Amino acid sequence: MNITIDVKETELQTKVRIAGEIDAYTAPKLRETVFPYTERETSNIVVDLSEVSYMDSTGLGVFVGLFKSLNANGGTLQLIGLSERLRRLFDITGLADIMNINSEVEGGV
Repeated sequence: MNITIDVKETELQTKVRIAGEIDAYTAPKLRETVFPYTERETSNIVVDLSEVSYMDSTGLGVFVGLFKSLNANGGTLQLIGLSERLRRLFDITGLADIMNINSEVEGGV
């Protein structure tokens, strides 16, 4: 499993920095690590994907699940630092139209 997940909480948001690959093998670890933060009322999660080298449909499924869970609890999800390749993946699937995606990394994690 080639993934590193770093989570830092502040009063205003939860910052998640992911490095490596998000695929069928690593997606369960990502889901297990991040989903508990979505169940809090009005949770705001910022995910930095600038060090993600690969993501498949299983990874997209994790982000759809995060998005739905956060919306149900009044929270928000922001994805930052997407490579050209990852941005294209979100564009092709139409997820870029419904999710808050910013290619620039803001303030670091």
